[in-house]
Amino acid sequence: MAKSVFTQKYERFKELLVEARREKNLTQAQLAGKLKKPQSFVSKYELGERRLDLIEFLEVARSLGINPCEFVQELEKTSKRR
Repeated sequence: MAKSVFTQKYERFKELLVEARREKNLTQAQLAGKLKKPQSFVSKYELGERRLDLIEFLEVARSLGINPCEFVQELEKTSKRR
């Protein structure tokens, strides 16, 4: 099994996170402020230099105002098409 950070599904995960942030008209710095993290935290997970664990993902989802379950469903749905 390949490390998940190098899979197409993880690539789609990152894309969906960036799309969600942009749909909320937030910069990386603004989202980082909501998370009480440096801007580099957001940049690194969006670029795949850092992985998000489940708890971090839930914090990001809450800060973006997105439903984590719906996000995962979208990830599953769009990953199967690729």
